[in-house]
Amino acid sequence: MAKAETGAGQRRRARREPMSRVDTAWLRMERPTNPMMITGVLMFAEPMSVDALRKVIKQRFLAYGRFRQKAVDTAAGAYWQTDDDLDLDWHVQHTALPGRGGKRALERFVSQLASSPLDPSRPLWQFHLVERYHGGSALVARLHHSYADGIALVQVLLSLTDTTAQPAKGSDLPHAWLKQDGAEVARRVGAVERYMKLGSKAVEKSMEMYRDPTLAAMLAKEGGEIARELLHALSLSDDPPSMLRGKLGVSKRVAWAEPLDLEEVKAVGRACDCTVNDVLMATAAGALRSYMIERGDAVDGLTLRATVPVNLRPLEHARKLGNHFGLVFLDLPVGEGNPIRRVERVAECMNNLKNSRQAIVAFGLLAALGMAPAQMQGLALELFSRKATAVATNVPGPQQPLYMAGCRLEEMMFWVPQTGSIGVGISILSYNGRVHFGLIADGKLIPDPDEVIGRFGAEFDKLLYLALMGDWNHALDAEGAAALMA
Repeated sequence: MAKAETGAGQRRRARREPMSRVDTAWLRMERPTNPMMITGVLMFAEPMSVDALRKVIKQRFLAYGRFRQKAVDTAAGAYWQTDDDLDLDWHVQHTALPGRGGKRALERFVSQLASSPLDPSRPLWQFHLVERYHGGSALVARLHHSYADGIALVQVLLSLTDTTAQPAKGSDLPHAWLKQDGAEVARRVGAVERYMKLGSKAVEKSMEMYRDPTLAAMLAKEGGEIARELLHALSLSDDPPSMLRGKLGVSKRVAWAEPLDLEEVKAVGRACDCTVNDVLMATAAGALRSYMIERGDAVDGLTLRATVPVNLRPLEHARKLGNHFGLVFLDLPVGEGNPIRRVERVAECMNNLKNSRQAIVAFGLLAALGMAPAQMQGLALELFSRKATAVATNVPGPQQPLYMAGCRLEEMMFWVPQTGSIGVGISILSYNGRVHFGLIADGKLIPDPDEVIGRFGAEFDKLLYLALMGDWNHALDAEGAAALMA
């Protein structure tokens, strides 16, 4: 009898795993105004049956054991608990859009889902298959941030796909498409381990340090460069007032733009000697600028910040779950009228960030938040969220057509959650030679995200025109800038 009881106890323990500190931090960031979900939408050329989808979810998605577990948070700490009653019919639902079911209807449907928290009594994920969308199907995925960061979860979704319509051995998507500097990422990960203890102590003292220069000096002496980065982050001014900041509601709005040609984006990058990411973030800044001006907001000289996630995984661990990323603050020069100057300013800021430890500081702070008292978590979250207006992500996807359950994937987009008082999210994802822009925003701040999204193409066309005309230098002077704005 005693042996049987011991065995049962062991099985219970095997079904329960402690949650990492960083994952716990994301679990506890959940707010009615900002549900902590990564929301994705995938659009397919052919109709997909819900039975075929459930088969894929069962065979591939649930092969990640974590998704069979639900998150349990207690005063003693958070842990993962296996759900022995997992209901696949609830997690994979079939739906249809009203009316003709076009793009606007799908955007409204995704907006409703992005505004609705997941059921905490179940594993925190759900798929919604939308039938008869543009002659095919659409799939909306919602996965809680506590499972993993956006970089990992996008790859989880891509692991459900194949490179051929008829799945065969070896047709699943390899992860070699993720173009990163493996040595640089490995360097960052090694640095994380060295600085974690310092980051954990620092967050507990962050509010005191903000006011006590003596403590700050002591930490700087102990921690050197990493401490300077922490002090810099804490000393950043709050982002300036604008129509993109304000009291948040509980309703999200999402929209996505017509895709850009990736080769054209690369051509602009070559013309201005900067990266594709620099071009795309400058394009986003231009779209926000145009929208704000039309809505009567004063933008002259205005610079807003976006928090940008930075992957801290080694390349070979890219598909592992959990949150392994840091955050950096990127300047969005919405007050700059010249589109070329905007690209230059974004590129300059990004180059400075590449040589900083800002991402590692943020990772250490998130880990410490996972074990800090609730009051400290709230104070630290509010302190950092006031320093940015938006969250911006750019994920390079595979440059070949993909298939799920035999259906060709035409377009896809995803949005990471915003935290604290941040109410705007910009997402960029490249796939199969095209670049997809998406926007998610609090409905009180941007009730009409399509009006922002519709400006991305026009802002990029200005840059493309200059690149093709070879008139880059002329566009930097006053005469060229005036001609561009005309």
